[in-house]
Amino acid sequence: MEYSRITNIEDPLFKQMHELMQEVFPPEEVLEFSLWKEPLEDPGIRVFVAVHEGKVVGATEYRYYQDFNVAMTDFTIIGQAGLGIGPFLAQKRLVDLQALAAENGKKLFGMFAEIYDPYRVEHHEFGGIKPMDPYVRREVLAHLGYKRIDFPYVHPSWNNDGEAVTGLDLCFLPMEEGVQELETDLVVSFLKRYYSVLSNKPESWYTMVEDLEAKERVALAYL
Repeated sequence: MEYSRITNIEDPLFKQMHELMQEVFPPEEVLEFSLWKEPLEDPGIRVFVAVHEGKVVGATEYRYYQDFNVAMTDFTIIGQAGLGIGPFLAQKRLVDLQALAAENGKKLFGMFAEIYDPYRVEHHEFGGIKPMDPYVRREVLAHLGYKRIDFPYVHPSWNNDGEAVTGLDLCFLPMEEGVQELETDLVVSFLKRYYSVLSNKPESWYTMVEDLEAKERVALAYL
């Protein structure tokens, strides 16, 4: 299996990746094809696909924030079972991020991710692909060490229509053992940076941020 980076919308692998995204994600979570041009060309956004026998069978998008020394996993797609796509993507991504942190003169502090809570949202089928099942994904990520950041999370729709998306938790994977909480300044700064591209965020998102800013620390809880 190959780990191949996509940096151009004209890359034929991107067409395959976008079709795979449409198969597994809800419509409001998938950016329209042409709108990917700038993100793919952004050196700070890293989009990789897992290629097996010439076919895109998985993908992941993530980014590393030098000033925060943290990463964010935007998404991970496992296109089919039985190929070890999940471990392959996770291992390759971690090696890449650790190298980026080393170039920054640091050891990676951790990684954010949004994780569906299937106990609140049960209608996502994710293309019928069992490794993408929210219950399976949540347990796998828990075993990897991800923890839920303990506050009510609101996700602005990527349609930029001002709608609030619920049923997700903002989670964090600490790279060091024993990290039980995060400074809210890190969480707030990250959220403001990450969603700066969306001009039309729901009022509930701003309320969430204000509530976080009123605290110094927020606990990490088990998934």
